Amino acid sequence: MTQQPATMTPLSKEMQDCVQACMACHSVCEETMSSCLQMGGPAQMQIMRAVMDCAEMTRMCADMMMRRSPLSAEMCAMCAKACDMCAEACMSMPDDDQMMRCAEACRRCAEMCRSMSAATM
Repeated sequence: MTQQPATMTPLSKEMQDCVQACMACHSVCEETMSSCLQMGGPAQMQIMRAVMDCAEMTRMCADMMMRRSPLSAEMCAMCAKACDMCAEACMSMPDDDQMMRCAEACRRCAEMCRSMSAATM
């Protein structure tokens, strides 16, 4: 059995930034879920599905990048798609400040994840 090195090379600056964007997006999505639950109604339930998917994808994507999973690039591509869908859903309520914060975090995360999905990790 070969010995693995005790430390891994640090994440690139781009990957660190993407992980941070994913975690920030995850946090805002969690806050937005709470807001949707308080509002109630069928429209919020539709938005809630997109927000829940995005929250899960961003957390998983950040986890996979941090552990240097060989599936990170593919996960980043899927995460970007989930973030785009969430941003679009949140934009259906342009007068709600929480929804606009969520849409903004999702757009930033989607952009960074698209960039990472094209990069060699």
